[in-house]
Amino acid sequence: MGEVARDWTAGQWRGFVRGFGLSVAAFGLGVIGLVAVFDPYGLRVAPGRAPGPLMDGNQRFMYPQIARSGLYDAAVFGSSTSRLLDPEQLEPVLGGRFANFAMNAATPFEQAAIARVFLRRVSPKSVVFGLDANWCAADADTKRLTFRPFPAWLYAEGTPWGFLRQVNGQSLATAARVALHRWAGLPARLRADGYAVFTPPEATYDAKRAAAHIHGGGAAMPEAAPADPPLDPVEAPMPALAWLDDLLGGMPPETRKVVAFMPVHVAAQGLPGTSKGAREAACKARVAEIGARRGTSVVDFRISSPVTTRDTDYWDALHYRLPIAARIVTALGTAVATGADDPDGFYRVLSRP
Repeated sequence: MGEVARDWTAGQWRGFVRGFGLSVAAFGLGVIGLVAVFDPYGLRVAPGRAPGPLMDGNQRFMYPQIARSGLYDAAVFGSSTSRLLDPEQLEPVLGGRFANFAMNAATPFEQAAIARVFLRRVSPKSVVFGLDANWCAADADTKRLTFRPFPAWLYAEGTPWGFLRQVNGQSLATAARVALHRWAGLPARLRADGYAVFTPPEATYDAKRAAAHIHGGGAAMPEAAPADPPLDPVEAPMPALAWLDDLLGGMPPETRKVVAFMPVHVAAQGLPGTSKGAREAACKARVAEIGARRGTSVVDFRISSPVTTRDTDYWDALHYRLPIAARIVTALGTAVATGADDPDGFYRVLSRP
């Protein structure tokens, strides 16, 4: 009897293990199927198959599907200092149907990566690159990423094995939000063209608090603030500018190409007579040379101007307010059309086609 009981107990144990394994496998297949059905990162997106709602909080996961969709033939690339440029305002000014691919704290490597995805699918009518000081950094080719996850597989041609790579907790949560968007009206995180107002509501603006952020070194939106690059000597290399050169050179001659140094507050700029100022001046000269060779308008807002010296135009030293964003859009159109410096001193034209 004891032997039978032992055999029976062992049989039960084997049945339990078998059942548990099948349950785990069934759950895993269910998760893969759920994520595949809702396709939260747009792996099936292509011309003729539009993206779904943009529901992930990390733009690095959301933008490749917009770039692959073929719905847009104009684009903005940059960091948080370019995020407030509204595609709907840019379209009548520069031409083309715009998407905004600017990402919080994006490195030049990340900006170039999404630009390449876009350019693989589109012969653009207009392209705007918003530059910050990190494009001038000597270590831009080694410090390619931030602490934010960057899904390189989403940027690869064909996204090989993407349906398996996206099976994780983040993807499952995003797929669930896609489902809630469709069934319960949950708002999308970003507009279909990638645009979102990430700054606080204008009605909450506090000039005293903003001034403390500007001059005290803090950031009103730390998640959006790109890290300051290390201070490099003037003669140090600027490897990211080679990527910019290649991207501009790979576009059709008829593309309207614009590179703009974005208007951070003068407190964050390298002032004339300082080593930081000399580095920035050298960087601008190199970008102007690239622009001249590539038929590109290079516009410099990163100067001391009536906007960049006025605290009440900013939330912190890097991020301007919404009315300034609209002014930048208008200024870009004027700079491209006239090829001349702004008479009010808001910008300088460093290169024109």
